Amino acid sequence: MSSYGYSKYPQSLKSTYASGIGQDLSVDIPVAAGHSVNEDPTVLLSPQGQEILARLAAVDSTAAGEFALAASLRREYPADLVAAAMTQQELRLVARAKFARATEMLFTRGGYEQSSSEMIAAYRAHRFAGARRVADLCCGIGGDLIALATGRDVLAVDRDEVHARLALHNASVYGLAGRVRACVADVRDIQPAGLDAVFIDPARRAGPRAGPSGSAGAPTPARQAHARRFRAGVCEPPLDWCFRLARHVPAVCVKAAPGLPAELIPAGWEAEFIADGRDLKEAVLWSPALATAPRRATILPGGNTLVAVAGEAVPVGEPGEYLLDPNPAVTRAGLVEDLARTLGARKIDPRIAFLALDNTASTPFARTLRVVDSAPWNEKRFARRLRELGVGAADLRRRGLAGDVEQIHRRLRLAGPHRATVVLTRAGDKPWGLICADPGSPLGERGPG
Repeated sequence: MSSYGYSKYPQSLKSTYASGIGQDLSVDIPVAAGHSVNEDPTVLLSPQGQEILARLAAVDSTAAGEFALAASLRREYPADLVAAAMTQQELRLVARAKFARATEMLFTRGGYEQSSSEMIAAYRAHRFAGARRVADLCCGIGGDLIALATGRDVLAVDRDEVHARLALHNASVYGLAGRVRACVADVRDIQPAGLDAVFIDPARRAGPRAGPSGSAGAPTPARQAHARRFRAGVCEPPLDWCFRLARHVPAVCVKAAPGLPAELIPAGWEAEFIADGRDLKEAVLWSPALATAPRRATILPGGNTLVAVAGEAVPVGEPGEYLLDPNPAVTRAGLVEDLARTLGARKIDPRIAFLALDNTASTPFARTLRVVDSAPWNEKRFARRLRELGVGAADLRRRGLAGDVEQIHRRLRLAGPHRATVVLTRAGDKPWGLICADPGSPLGERGPG
């Protein structure tokens, strides 16, 4: 792979991979320093490791079949290699929810859990259109690297040697080895000269072996709990350092926790909240060179996006025939009133993120429910009404009211063939309840009354 203008790596680098998968990683693979076989999945690229993985992939997925094969494999191969392969097979099966080629990739459990899905990574990479040389800092197992390397050259950096190896392998699975070179380093030691753009995921941890700052250490419960929590403003490297990257490379994207307080976002940066369906996945912060709006809510897989809409203040009024429950990405982006303006909807309470309409509306940014009953909240009255409607299954949504949802659900003593959504909230600053159903369902077609 020819050089394309990156600055020389720091002399302190532990390892440098100057040509992607140029070396033959399928033979004589040493376990990374300080790691056991179970912690370094790259040992499975050895001939023996590949044989075990192939046999595990072909076995009957029943517990009995897996148990019998495991016993057989331990008689033929080293026990720790078999254990590593079985863990990897389990991770590959789970990872199919994120990656189309998961059964060929390699993962650590922590690296998989922190990785973005193929769909989200591809969406984000599209916003780097025009960038030819990109750095993926804190690259982990390479989930974002794969998307970034499609059509451009990428420098992948991670302080965890195992993750750097896995990132290169996973890029090769997608035929992108020639686009990637990687190094093991603290990302703060990398000079950004010659880069067109930078993507950084400071929430990335070095797996269960790392402490809160990514330093090596025993996987104590406190360290593991900290590694799984991306507390706002507490990450490695710090958010302030990530934001300062834009002084050197104008096009920067920082992956952040969805709960990041707005006051931590610098002026001129865009905060985008991304959901997969109604599952809020992450926030990403775009530097001024890439920002097109202060706040954005994006719903995948459709790629629908909502930004602020200028207009009058949204009115507050009574619940209507339809209740709209905004997507969590919309709520977190602070765009509930902007959604209301686009639909001509009203709020049912100044502080509650439910919207009301008197006519049905179809929008990717909210779930639309038909209101079957609406009244001040009284648990006994609603329990009786649900039984009259023949509701035997209900999803309870509580917003703005105190109470244990599970206990309330038990006390309702539901019975019947229909399914409903029971909303416990506030309307006009009063405790309020709504029995709702999906439009088009037998219960939803009945409407109020």
